[in-house]
Amino acid sequence: NIKIFCSICPLFLGMPYLCQMQKASVRNEELKEQWETLVSVLTQRFSETESIDIEGILYLVGLQELGQVHKRFRKDDNVDIIHIGICSVLEPFGYYAFDYFDDERWPHFKLIEELPPLKPGEQSILMKEAVVHYFIQKGLIQ
Repeated sequence: NIKIFCSICPLFLGMPYLCQMQKASVRNEELKEQWETLVSVLTQRFSETESIDIEGILYLVGLQELGQVHKRFRKDDNVDIIHIGICSVLEPFGYYAFDYFDDERWPHFKLIEELPPLKPGEQSILMKEAVVHYFIQKGLIQ
């Protein structure tokens, strides 16, 4: 009956919003826990001192997708590797699609949909959701 009050009853007009807020809060808490688990796992595997940040994680994704994990890269390549990581994690969200591999076997993506204008905090949440989703799909975290 709570669902009826939440969606229909005029005396509880604020309830649908509160229900959405509660769902968002639960989702944010779940994302926070998944993110912390992922950072912990990747830090243990790839960093001796500092916790890996989102840029470092996107770099790792880019290396994975590039498939050239043991190659030494130029400084200019690092930006491209992070870009591969960004495109790869946002692909399931419909923003990018794999297009082709070039002659050097670097993946190229095409933009499918522009990212919506987001505040910095919203952008951070989107990227964390995308990265967590990527690593869930890869079986690294649950």
